Amino acid sequence: MDDSSTRPRSSRSTGSARLTDVARVAGVAPMTVSRALNRPELVSETTRLRVQRAVLETGYVPNRVAGALASSRSRLVALLVPTVAHSLFAEVVQTVMGVLAPQGYQVLLGLTGYTPEQEETILETVLSRRPDGIVLTGCRHSTLTRQRLQSASVPLVEIWDMSDDPLDMLVGFSHEAVGRAVAEHLLARGYRRFGLISADDSRARFRVAGFVAGLEDAGEGEYQLREVGTPSSMPWGRDKSAELLDSHSLDAIVCSSDILALGVLAEAQSRDLSVPGQLAIMGFGDSSYAAASFPALSTVRIDGAAIGLRAAEHLLQRMAQPTFERAARTLDVGFEIVDRDTT
Repeated sequence: MDDSSTRPRSSRSTGSARLTDVARVAGVAPMTVSRALNRPELVSETTRLRVQRAVLETGYVPNRVAGALASSRSRLVALLVPTVAHSLFAEVVQTVMGVLAPQGYQVLLGLTGYTPEQEETILETVLSRRPDGIVLTGCRHSTLTRQRLQSASVPLVEIWDMSDDPLDMLVGFSHEAVGRAVAEHLLARGYRRFGLISADDSRARFRVAGFVAGLEDAGEGEYQLREVGTPSSMPWGRDKSAELLDSHSLDAIVCSSDILALGVLAEAQSRDLSVPGQLAIMGFGDSSYAAASFPALSTVRIDGAAIGLRAAEHLLQRMAQPTFERAARTLDVGFEIVDRDTT
């Protein structure tokens, strides 16, 4: 007679090994194994390691679907970013995963691109998986996305932006403030005739708006704007800077990303322009190659690791609460202008 009907509910797994087998090998109670796998923060580090070794020895694979139905917890956190091609977003992803994984959470990564339509589609799929928490890039969403997020009783951290009206928790910085600070910095350096090369996504456009507002507040400086698509590329930076330099007398070009700025640097060098003597160049993001370029690229540093860390910590605190309640909590991590050789 098949004894599967007599197995305890706690023994669910997707392989031949059962939870009771893990408990026997680890020398602990089945409930302790369950806690170590699903709520590791509730057991000691010694116990957690013993259970992990027993899991490896027995080959036990928990049935996460059955466990989620029983506990109303999926142990799944959705992380939605535009791209992982940019090192800053990759840094956020790596940090969030590094914080959540030891606590028993798996991260479902979604790439939203730079369009509200793609964000809507991915969010619909994500919500159907009933995640325990969501980390979402930006705080400017479509009406449908906002409605879905407001209706879902799921802790949410918006990142990489700033708003007076976050949907739940927000960890980021003001793109408009970045633009203003860059304008003030370059004006103080004596630059007055600017070319702006910007991606056409909303956050880059807010930095442009802040830069223009900074010029207007100072009552000096003029600018010419060129936009490119997303994700940005070095060839676009070179092509658009060539357009600007062919038709305007400029003493500085400001870019919405470091990769665009490298394209500008390449074009300047092809024309034998002295940088920064004849043309200053400013990027954004402080990518790993910015300091290694020649001359070293001036840029704006964003601490992606800090954003990922704070977002993950906020989520863990909220997911540990027995009931759901929106926090309306905001953390501005700020930014830093890195003045190197190109300005």
